[in-house]
Amino acid sequence: MKLPRVPNQKDIDEQAAVFSALSDPTRLKLVNLLCRQRDPDALCVNALADLLGVSQSAVSQHLRVLKAIGLVNGERRGYHIHYYVNYDMVKRCRELILSALTIEEPVQHESCQVYCPNKGKLTEKKRKHKSPNLD
Repeated sequence: MKLPRVPNQKDIDEQAAVFSALSDPTRLKLVNLLCRQRDPDALCVNALADLLGVSQSAVSQHLRVLKAIGLVNGERRGYHIHYYVNYDMVKRCRELILSALTIEEPVQHESCQVYCPNKGKLTEKKRKHKSPNLD
């Protein structure tokens, strides 16, 4: 008898953080843009704001969210901080997203019939559907 696979809470929390961070279209554009850069070509907030067509403060706020999950890093170069993607975290994000969206064969113990207090009982709607009223 195969027991249901309950996701690890740490993975669930990480997955939620990744999905939350990537849920904003501007942040997705920002990550996409940074993924196309190589380390010496890291971009500062001014360049990112110009490329994305948003304000510098908006870029800074989005970078703060991406840095919080470790997806983006910054490095001071002169007066500016240049940002680049953390490729190790990109790999981890891929793993987390794939894990969250993996389709597995259902396990008998995961069905509603096992856990539902009304198992085996037909709802009023199902009764009407099973034996339609022929008035």
